[in-house]
Amino acid sequence: MKLTASQSKILIVLISIFLVSAVIYFYTAKDTTLPKMTVQEKKARFKALIIPAVDEVYDDLMVQYKDVAAALKSGSDTDEIAELKVEYKAKSDAELLMALKPHPKSIAIAQAAMESSWATSRFFREAYNIFGVWSFDEDEPRIAALQKRGDKTIWVKEYPSVKASVSDYYRTIARGDAFKEFRQLKMKTDDPHALVKKLDRYSEKGAEYGHELTSIIKFNKFRQYDAIN
Repeated sequence: MKLTASQSKILIVLISIFLVSAVIYFYTAKDTTLPKMTVQEKKARFKALIIPAVDEVYDDLMVQYKDVAAALKSGSDTDEIAELKVEYKAKSDAELLMALKPHPKSIAIAQAAMESSWATSRFFREAYNIFGVWSFDEDEPRIAALQKRGDKTIWVKEYPSVKASVSDYYRTIARGDAFKEFRQLKMKTDDPHALVKKLDRYSEKGAEYGHELTSIIKFNKFRQYDAIN
């Protein structure tokens, strides 16, 4: 049966809608059984999933940082600032600003790639846990790792979205005692290659962790995303 011009246009629109819906589902569905992908396809999928969330979280944090910095400069000491100091365990205005200033996106993207195996790990597919963040609270959403340490079950946080995972990651870096030197250094430089050296306590790999992040950032040209603010 030969289609009219009008029917052909409608068919093309329906096919386009179906294809777009399929792509959206593939990129966002939890616990998806991933098809075989080339390295290029896997990285393209990773970027489509992760970079928009990193951009959004970074922008939100930068707005907050600039607003608080301006308020402190003007001598304001609001209840909101007091609450932020408690939340981020900051003992001074300087420590609060160190906590609130977001670090370069290239670092977050590189860590996401490493910790989630380019968004293919089970933790990511089942729990949107991009950064391998552990859970120590039995009342929060979480999933168990398949392997134990001795007789101890390892739990990781479960998030409702990619953005929630990215937000919690930035908050972890902003609050953790292990990352104090990292926070201090980011007030002096935005160079990701210098900063990642201070993330040795994020991983059991120690200093090697920073070397691997540097390689990922350089090889994948992730610094290009730091220029988009």
